[in-house]
Amino acid sequence: MKKHALSTRLWHWINAGAIIVLFMSGLNISNAHPYLYWGDYGFAPGDAWLKVVKFPGWATIPGHYNLAAARDWHILAAWPFGLGLAFIWAAMLANRHFRRDLATRPSDWTPAALRASLQAHRAGGHAAGAGYNPVQKILYGLVLGVLLPLMLLTGLAISPGFEPVAPWLVDLLGGRQSARSLHFLTAWAIFGFFVIHILLALANGRLILEMVTGGRRAAA
Repeated sequence: MKKHALSTRLWHWINAGAIIVLFMSGLNISNAHPYLYWGDYGFAPGDAWLKVVKFPGWATIPGHYNLAAARDWHILAAWPFGLGLAFIWAAMLANRHFRRDLATRPSDWTPAALRASLQAHRAGGHAAGAGYNPVQKILYGLVLGVLLPLMLLTGLAISPGFEPVAPWLVDLLGGRQSARSLHFLTAWAIFGFFVIHILLALANGRLILEMVTGGRRAAA
């Protein structure tokens, strides 16, 4: 039995590409007005809670400041991101991947379980085909269940074309500028996970190979 189903592998690589395009085009969009606010309105820099740095061309899509082109790239990547998120949740529930591998138990949240997971990583990870440890379950659950959905919802809330359709979503998030701030913070939280995920994968090349071939699940 494969450790990673085909649906998981396809979503993993498509989603990775979509997130890279979304993040880099989002940095270009941020350069248009590098100030963040809370509430419904915010225009004056003096009212901002954060002044964002200007991001260099090598970190943005396109590689020079172009708000219109950056928005086009952002919207283009948002489609596979949003549809892919709905797809992977449907697949995980249908094939019981979430319940079997990612759902946590109270024992997974104990200090002893978390400490053992971190010690296992420092000792060289887990054996081929082994399941997810408590730290992995918590992190993947946080990303799949909180960060990615929040990224999608805040993105919809600050989209001028979507706001008139669902004004309740903007109100739920505390106003359009609050949604924009949450969108920015969530993007960087996902980036942080992305970096850690890549470093751990590079430290153990088998993990990358398993996400391509599917690997083999350890016998129960």
